[in-house]
Amino acid sequence: MIARTVLTLAVLTLQEALRRRVLRSLVVMTVVLLSLSAWGFYRLDSEFGTLTTGEARIAASTVLNLVMFGLSLIAALGTAFLAGPTLAGEIESGIALAVMTRPVRRSAVLLGKWLGLVAFGSGFVVVAGLGQLLIVRITVGYWPPQPATGLALLAAQTTVLLTLGLLLSTVISPMASGIVAVGLFGATWIAGVVGMVGEAFGNEGMAGVGTVSRMLLPTDGLWRGAMHAFQHPALSQFPAFEDSPFLSVAPLTTTYLAWAALWVAVVLGLSALAFQRRDL
Repeated sequence: MIARTVLTLAVLTLQEALRRRVLRSLVVMTVVLLSLSAWGFYRLDSEFGTLTTGEARIAASTVLNLVMFGLSLIAALGTAFLAGPTLAGEIESGIALAVMTRPVRRSAVLLGKWLGLVAFGSGFVVVAGLGQLLIVRITVGYWPPQPATGLALLAAQTTVLLTLGLLLSTVISPMASGIVAVGLFGATWIAGVVGMVGEAFGNEGMAGVGTVSRMLLPTDGLWRGAMHAFQHPALSQFPAFEDSPFLSVAPLTTTYLAWAALWVAVVLGLSALAFQRRDL
């Protein structure tokens, strides 16, 4: 009975997300990004005549990671501003109270909405990301070594952020929850760059900033794992690329992936607890 309720709410949440204006904005931004990247890779291909095959692949790999970061940012904006209205908006409008009058557990409502948002966010990332990979393949002939892993990690990054947004939406307004979630996403990425600079200069304090930030919010860590999956293996032979914020020379460890999964479970549990105590 509970499983059926959760799945029903997940489907309804997914349908609602597809009808929101946020989706239109996501589609427009994604089309613009893919169009610009197609033009950019086409221009890059015209310059390949002066480059060796290895240099051309490295150039394509580097630009691909840059474009994928833009895609992850669009996904972060969309999911963060979808998670808030999905829960907090219904509480403010009184819809949640009408649903709660029925014999439906609040935890089931929260889990159903979370599953619907995960399906939406992951589907968006996979479709848009695959479109970008096909553009690179057609224009410059480059195909990343681990495309499925990279897209899965981007979907996981989106899941982490929407889970955070869902937690925030149980305690603050829909707009505020989206702003805070996106702000933390950007702050974590900047902290990761600071950590890379610290590692380059042997500053343990600065390096620790990146490590701590990736533990507190795994979005940047998952992004770096996705970069490694998309980039050409030859990049590991160039030490100068180790300090680039759009390249990663090491894959994610199983331990970190387990931590990211645990983080999602804990934050989702906190969301359920906060929603349970929320006055509707």
